[in-house]
Parts: sequence; structure tokens; C-alpha cells
Amino acid sequence: MLLPEAVEALSALAHGHRLAVFRLLVRAGADGVPAGEIARELGVLPNTLSSHLTILGHAGLIQSRREGRSVIYSADYDGMRDLLGFLVADCCDGRPEICAPLAEVAQSCFTPT
Repeated sequence: MLLPEAVEALSALAHGHRLAVFRLLVRAGADGVPAGEIARELGVLPNTLSSHLTILGHAGLIQSRREGRSVIYSADYDGMRDLLGFLVADCCDGRPEICAPLAEVAQSCFTPT
């Protein structure tokens, strides 16, 4: 990921509702969530949600698919990994103990609770 894409992704997440949408979609996994359910869950008006979803989509953080009459949104995990990789690419200056907590957080994604 290059700096302009990272700035766009971070800017997209720098809003309370968009961050809440992204976190909801990350929790939902690959199945995703219909737009109407996102709006109800977060208490956001549908037209406002549409704007937020567009911004997150342009930033490469979410994707959508049509299922019948519904649009299902899900996190774009490749985009999320690219952003996280960009943020820690130059981490630690040869001191892995600094980044060890980040590895533990990432590992917790794969460990059932």
C-alpha cells in the first residue's frame, strides 16, 4: 500500500459512524450484513449510511454484493491487511519485543474465545 491509499483508508475510518460500520462488518465475517441491518444496528439514517458505505468502499475497506433485492456489505480483509501492514511496515527498529503485542492481537483473531 502506498501513502495516498493509506491516507484515504485512515481518513475513511476517522469518523465515528464509518469506524462503527467497519468494526461491525469485521465482526460479521465473510457473510456480511445487509445495508438495512447496518442502519438499524447503528441507528444511522439510510441515506447517511449510503454515503459512509461509499467512502469506505472507495477506500478499499469494504465490499458489497447483491443477493436478490438486498445489498450485503462485508469487510475487505485484503484492504484491512494492506492498511495494517502499511502501519507496521517499519516497526520495531530491530526490536521485535515492541511489536510482540501486535502479533498477539492478530493471533487472537484466529483463536476462538
